[in-house]
Amino acid sequence: MPKQTQSVAIDRSRIPAHIAIIMDGNGRWATSRLLPRSMGHREGAKKFREIASYCQEIGVKHLTVYAFSTENWKRPKEEVDTILSLFRDYLIEAKEELGQRNIRIRILGDLAPFEGELRDLIEEVQTINCREDALIANIAVNYGGRAELVTAANAAFAKKGGPITEEELAACLYTAGQPDPDLIIRTSGEYRISGFLLWQCSYSEFFFSDLLWPDFTTEELDRAIFSFQNRKRRYGGV
Repeated sequence: MPKQTQSVAIDRSRIPAHIAIIMDGNGRWATSRLLPRSMGHREGAKKFREIASYCQEIGVKHLTVYAFSTENWKRPKEEVDTILSLFRDYLIEAKEELGQRNIRIRILGDLAPFEGELRDLIEEVQTINCREDALIANIAVNYGGRAELVTAANAAFAKKGGPITEEELAACLYTAGQPDPDLIIRTSGEYRISGFLLWQCSYSEFFFSDLLWPDFTTEELDRAIFSFQNRKRRYGGV
């Protein structure tokens, strides 16, 4: 049984503008229940929907989740197929609901491996709901932080044809035009970032939760936000 999360009172006038989450622990959640790992990913997909809706409710403007890394292709084919199938199902659902829910989807990562219907869905969904007040939900798929930096550096250099600045490189990142994460959360009790948003996390605050992602709750998210709200961000200053 997951441990109970103690509720806290957050200040809704000081909600982080950008929250990023490493959604870890789906496989372990299923294994601990003697279920196929695919069931963990299905529960994790449901949890993403719940947390995204709550983030929108409390006023988060940008939500970025780490759904599938470049290294995840090494997992068993059945597990990879399940993850990609769930991703496809979510995109189909999003086509019908994004307008009403005022959420805009952006896909971060190298999209080259995705072809046919899935690639068409990715392109189509990203054009839906461009309202300025929409929650931007970034889904990192086939994402690797080092690969992002190499791609951005090459793109920035190609544009300028000479030495580049930090601003020019940042303008070529997958998250160009969005603020860096204020708060990065990792679930499942692991204490590493696994190549997630390596450039963007320079001054992010971190919160590590022992809960496996399918067990993550809005109360646990409140705990992370409460912790963030009680820190003093100095950005390298005194």
